[in-house]
Amino acid sequence: MQRYIIRRFIEMVFVLFLVSVIVFTVLRLVPGDAASVLMGIEATDAGLAQLRHEMGLDQPIYVQYVFWVREVLKGNFGISWQSKRPALFLIQRRFPATVLLTLSATLIGLLLTIPLGILAGIRPFSAIDTFATTFALLGIAMPGFWLGLMLLLTFAVWLQWLPPSGYVPPQDNLGDALRHVLLPAFTLGIGLAAPLTRFLRSGMLDVMNQDYIRTARAKGLRTPTVILGHALKNALLSVVTVMGLLFGSMLGGAIITESVFNWPGIGTLLLLAIQQRDYGVVQGVVLFVTLIFMIVNLGVDILYAFLDPRIRFA
Repeated sequence: MQRYIIRRFIEMVFVLFLVSVIVFTVLRLVPGDAASVLMGIEATDAGLAQLRHEMGLDQPIYVQYVFWVREVLKGNFGISWQSKRPALFLIQRRFPATVLLTLSATLIGLLLTIPLGILAGIRPFSAIDTFATTFALLGIAMPGFWLGLMLLLTFAVWLQWLPPSGYVPPQDNLGDALRHVLLPAFTLGIGLAAPLTRFLRSGMLDVMNQDYIRTARAKGLRTPTVILGHALKNALLSVVTVMGLLFGSMLGGAIITESVFNWPGIGTLLLLAIQQRDYGVVQGVVLFVTLIFMIVNLGVDILYAFLDPRIRFA
């Protein structure tokens, strides 16, 4: 296991290098640059040339890449040309809001997934199975932005039960923080619960026909013990895989949901940086998100060994 983890961390270094080269190159191929955005429509050719020289945009692309990598190695992921602050500082300011939204959405998703998936798996073709299958199909097919807008109109505009947007840190006011996070978290939670319910249902259907389940029942174990103690643990393998991918994506910033609810997370930071051609922030966010995603996937792979002792990593 230790050799496997060390090998994965070495692979992460190469992946981060490839991602950094790709995102750096693609940003330079996009029409327009940060100097044009900063100076606006009234910019003169001489002014643009002077600003590009000051920002280093007139240097060869490989020289610009070396300068950026030097900033990354210093630990700040580059400098924002808009705010003149390190990209890592801006990410650190936004990341707590993304973490709160991700954890809340995950909790809501699991509260929906586990009971629906288990009941649908142990009672196939029943009313609860039909409901769970319909819920999963609608959740997958339903656009996230549309669901977010419908929730916003219903609970924030018409009923006025919840605030329509904004973010309150939990340490400032826990009650207000929960009220503000509920609508965006429920929007993401539905999108998370829909595929997980399908995978858990499928896993439970496969597991309930295994010999060890029949043996456990023959020994006289109670049904809840058989389901929760034997079947669920093995049915979770596929669920953990999908959940790891979705969890990493949400930690990387749910751009659409954060935009709908004006949530100050990583997603809105990335969107704003793209609009402003703030190369340092875009590159820093992408690199940071890639690192988070790889760490989450590594954690999922390690979790396999605890869920199924037959799995070993050589």
